[in-house]
Amino acid sequence: MEITTRSLWALIHGMGFGALYLLACSGALLELYRFTSSYPPSDSTPGHERFLKGYLITMVVLAWAAVLTGAYVLYPWYRAAPPPGTADLSMYPQRLLLSSPTTIGWHSFGMEWKEHIAWLVPISITMAAFVFIRYGRGLRNHRQLRAAVLCFTLVSFLAAGVAGFFGAMINKYAPVQGGPTIQLSPGGEK
Repeated sequence: MEITTRSLWALIHGMGFGALYLLACSGALLELYRFTSSYPPSDSTPGHERFLKGYLITMVVLAWAAVLTGAYVLYPWYRAAPPPGTADLSMYPQRLLLSSPTTIGWHSFGMEWKEHIAWLVPISITMAAFVFIRYGRGLRNHRQLRAAVLCFTLVSFLAAGVAGFFGAMINKYAPVQGGPTIQLSPGGEK
């Protein structure tokens, strides 16, 4: 079994940071709603509030890690220009997508959306985490602020879902590959 370094980075970006973020975000939406809108106050303790703050900080780190690895590690490989006369475009994902009328939409619509909407994810969850850390239990007393935190968390979740969908589809048709090969386990003879 082997994997190339570029494929490994794509895996870390998408399945590591991105998928973990989506899973964490679904839990955060539920917990933020439960924590900030239960009347009378639920069984939330200061320890529960500290846990939720740490959870949100972890989400912020995951979101920024996903966007920054996508923008500054994978995207340059995606946009690499092939040398003149190159017939095999498999190492040049953007050009591979643009070379066929059946896949051009994955770049012109999918990648354009992905590269812009993905930035909403860390920005909106950072705002939600900051406000929660600042107000904590006090959000129960600020209906509009509570609604803003929940809305920004939902926006972050939806934007991550859209970016993840387009990333998976683009990777299906034109994966970022190449670089040195990493042996995960030696192959056996049959």
